[in-house]
Amino acid sequence: MYKKKILGILFSLLVSGLVFADTIKLNPNHPDKYTVVKHDTLWDISGRFLQNAWQWPEIWHVNPQIANPHLIYPGDVISLVYIDGQPRLIVNRGKRTVKLTPQGRIIPLDKAISTIPLNAIQQFLKEPVITNKDELKKAPYVVEFKGEHIVAATNTGIYVRGIKNNDILKYSIVREGNTYIDPVTKEILGYEARFIANATMYRTGDPSTLMASRTTQEVNIGDRLLPSSEDVFSANFLPRAPDNNISGTILAVLDGVTQIGSNQVVVISKGAREGLQPGHVLDIYQAGATIDDSVTEDRSDKVTLPDEKAGTLMVFRVFEKVSYGLVMKASRNIHVYDTVRNP
Repeated sequence: MYKKKILGILFSLLVSGLVFADTIKLNPNHPDKYTVVKHDTLWDISGRFLQNAWQWPEIWHVNPQIANPHLIYPGDVISLVYIDGQPRLIVNRGKRTVKLTPQGRIIPLDKAISTIPLNAIQQFLKEPVITNKDELKKAPYVVEFKGEHIVAATNTGIYVRGIKNNDILKYSIVREGNTYIDPVTKEILGYEARFIANATMYRTGDPSTLMASRTTQEVNIGDRLLPSSEDVFSANFLPRAPDNNISGTILAVLDGVTQIGSNQVVVISKGAREGLQPGHVLDIYQAGATIDDSVTEDRSDKVTLPDEKAGTLMVFRVFEKVSYGLVMKASRNIHVYDTVRNP
């Protein structure tokens, strides 16, 4: 009985080791140490050590001597070590060791390196928004401009009808953009409200008078107004696989191109109702083409090639039925209507 118990424990350890080896794969060319430099991201650094860069939270070793080991700064040294036979990434502050004493040096959070390249997503963290048809249809609208202008630009007064809550002073002027439709179910997933300008209340009434500012393009009569979002978006994403089984589609790329590469923002057909959250990682698959089988005697015979992995994205903003994701890696051309799945 004792021998059986020991063998059972050894077998369990062997199986757990195999599972770990299957899920966490080291980059064959990984360094033993890496010194962080300015403009690095956690994703890039982890890619030096791991085949799947997003998996670094699973092997990160929490150093109790460091206040927050998940905040990494230029000059820090990332080391790959083995603890209990398993690979772990640890951070050493080097010459800038942070001591947990009242005299310890405080390093501003804005000096820490980001998880992903924030310049690629910054403009999409608050704008545009995804809404429904009724919300846009019922929203206040621009009816005329001050000073006999044909269109409005920055610092131009605008007259707006339909404002019912005079306590709201700041608005976003938007225009209906893309309609997102699930290519499989044909369900309408949402309407894009493209940001045109900011607007600040100047005088209430019917119409109300507002002042346009930070215009990205000229304001037109009929453009709608939505209350400005006060949401605060965190830049410290924790990459991880979704808890639920996700199978969706890339619906659009936000900068208007058809072929998609690294550091481009895409819209996918799954959102909060499917359990997606910021930080969730998905693999991108290029749909296999259907071709004629030129070898078989039946000249009408066709075959569909298997889907091939084309890259990886990380979700950074979630709406009810769609989400925005940043393409972190592209191993081949990615297109609209390619699929996304759990990694």
